[in-house]
Amino acid sequence: MIFRFRQLVLLIAAALLAGGVAGCASLNEKASATMGDYIPQWAGGLPADAPPRPGTAKYDAWMKERERQRLLPADQRDKNNAAAAPSSGKSAPATTGSTSSSASDPVH
Repeated sequence: MIFRFRQLVLLIAAALLAGGVAGCASLNEKASATMGDYIPQWAGGLPADAPPRPGTAKYDAWMKERERQRLLPADQRDKNNAAAAPSSGKSAPATTGSTSSSASDPVH
């Protein structure tokens, strides 16, 4: 079989194109994992209350805190969450007498 110069050039061009596409795919995989941290929230980046990325020390501490909160009784969890996030706009329901603090307000 006789190869012509034109066929050889097309074969090399196809190989370069395939290599370039494969290189972009591996680059985008690594870049996309970190670029979301640097894009502002208004442009579609991570929200301010997003948890840390898995595999980091902050993530391990966050998971321990979540587990600690899970093990607390519900009435103590509500007090900690209300104290931690006072800017939510809603105040904690006032408790009087024998009513429990975990009772929910009626929905209107």
